[in-house]
Amino acid sequence: MAEEKRIEEELACAILLAERVRSAVDEAESFKAECNHVGKHVDTIVEKLRAHVRSAQSFYERPIRRIVAEVCKNLERALTLVRKCKRRNVFRRVFTIISAADFRKVINLLEASVGDMKWLSSILDSNNDNSGIVITLPPIASNDPILAWVWSSISSIHMGPLPEKIEAANQLASLAHDNDRNKQIIVEEGGVPPFLRLLSETTSPDAQIAAATSLYHLSNDEDRVTTILDEAGVPIIVKVLADSPMRVQTWVARLVARMAERNSIAQDDFARENAMRPLVTLLSFETFMDDQKSFVGKQSIHSLVQINQEMEKKSLIDSNNNHHYRPYVSSFSSFHSSEGSSRGGSNHRRERENESPEVKHKLKISCAEALWMLARDSVLNSKRITETKGLLCLAKLVEKGEGELQFNCLMTIQEITAAAESNADLRRAAFKANSPAAKAVVDQLLRVIKELDSPELQVPAIRSIGSLARTFPARETRVVGPLVAHLSNRSQEVAAEAAITLGKFATPENFLCVAHSKAIIEFSGVPPLMRLLRGNEPAQLHGLILLCYLALHAGNSEALEQARVLNALEGVDQKMLAQFPDLKELVSKAIYHINLYHAGTHSQRLLYVP
Repeated sequence: MAEEKRIEEELACAILLAERVRSAVDEAESFKAECNHVGKHVDTIVEKLRAHVRSAQSFYERPIRRIVAEVCKNLERALTLVRKCKRRNVFRRVFTIISAADFRKVINLLEASVGDMKWLSSILDSNNDNSGIVITLPPIASNDPILAWVWSSISSIHMGPLPEKIEAANQLASLAHDNDRNKQIIVEEGGVPPFLRLLSETTSPDAQIAAATSLYHLSNDEDRVTTILDEAGVPIIVKVLADSPMRVQTWVARLVARMAERNSIAQDDFARENAMRPLVTLLSFETFMDDQKSFVGKQSIHSLVQINQEMEKKSLIDSNNNHHYRPYVSSFSSFHSSEGSSRGGSNHRRERENESPEVKHKLKISCAEALWMLARDSVLNSKRITETKGLLCLAKLVEKGEGELQFNCLMTIQEITAAAESNADLRRAAFKANSPAAKAVVDQLLRVIKELDSPELQVPAIRSIGSLARTFPARETRVVGPLVAHLSNRSQEVAAEAAITLGKFATPENFLCVAHSKAIIEFSGVPPLMRLLRGNEPAQLHGLILLCYLALHAGNSEALEQARVLNALEGVDQKMLAQFPDLKELVSKAIYHINLYHAGTHSQRLLYVP
């Protein structure tokens, strides 16, 4: 594509064209009155064009380019018509037909151009009495009023005083919230750069919130998020996230979450800017205060630094004891303090401490959602969250939080554990057996599974345990029992998820599959599995897979014979087996193994020959 002309060049071309029309008017010898009328409109247009040339450096260019292009089209039509009024030979005059109607059309077009130019002056001239958001409608936008509103608002953000910038940004946020067409118009008309400037260059929380809200509404589409990335939006967003009032940080964290959700490139860009660090810092704000108070008891006169020093010494002495959160509280607090000072977060420390509990809670919800979306399908981001000791913070909030905050933290843990399942290095680094943070996470996942009666929360907790199945030793039977209990859950989704997770313990890919299979049977897992075979299709499928694994690794168990597992396997729906060829082979293997130990007690069909 040809490079776009400078705005001064476009204005100069329009002025030259208008002067050509003026010259043609002076040379006209027919329809002189009509031509003079055309000339008056052209003079007005030229006057406005010259005024814009003199102050072109302050222009918001989008409406200028659109309106000047329309003005040039109308001037071309006027030039073509007026030239016909110049004296010609007899032959040309016979075949050139001009009517008053032609002049009326051209004059109407020029009047529209005059109206457009006057409207343009009203929104771009910061010295006139009509500065700010202009409510009038230019003729060029008569068929699309939103366009004029967008132009006027963006112009105010570019050049207006701070109150008008805030009002304009809020107007555009409201427009963007309405529908996707409005969002696209705002982006196409250059709305993203002024939003980013308003977010980064102002110290007004209201202005920053208005800008962040607008960007948030625009970010529900991958291409529009790409536009924000192309305008170098990520470094700006991360900087504001690290050092701004809590009300602003809440909206910026929501913006990070939506951008990461809609665009995988945004995930990578936020990783490069290490957005996880300020998010975990904000999420940890006051999270460990109860733990710290419990350690110092009545010695509340000590400063936070003294508390941390005492806890560090004590954690070294008691390093061999089994503390739940204690060894990491000090280091996490130190991380939080250093991050605040390195990022300039101390500028707003006092404001944060004085904020209402509702504002603090909303910020934590937004930060947890942002971490969830950044970690989703990303091993790199999950690794960075664990490196900032985010696991311990998430575990604590799962324990103490509720509602949306608790859910977002569980979903973040689910994504991190899924990444660990697919990446052995992350699994070994973040979820090693002697890691207090890993233990804290597992403890809270088990608590959710055992104590809460909410499928919405139990499902991600069960999935997370399943992702960590390879990290549990054979003696870790405390994990198996709660999962077996949920095979009888009244929620088919929870029951199926429990079967999937237990399947990850019992699969041949798990080195300890035999020990885990025996543990499942010892916890009376066979009877609920048999009932699960009568559930919906997902429950049947995953229940059948788990049952086959138990038969492969513990085929000599009396529990399998008593539950008539062989009959159940032989009676599996052939349509299901035809749909899943691998399942058919697995069922055949299971039948073969059961028959090895219980030959003669049942009929033998679908025998597997190794």
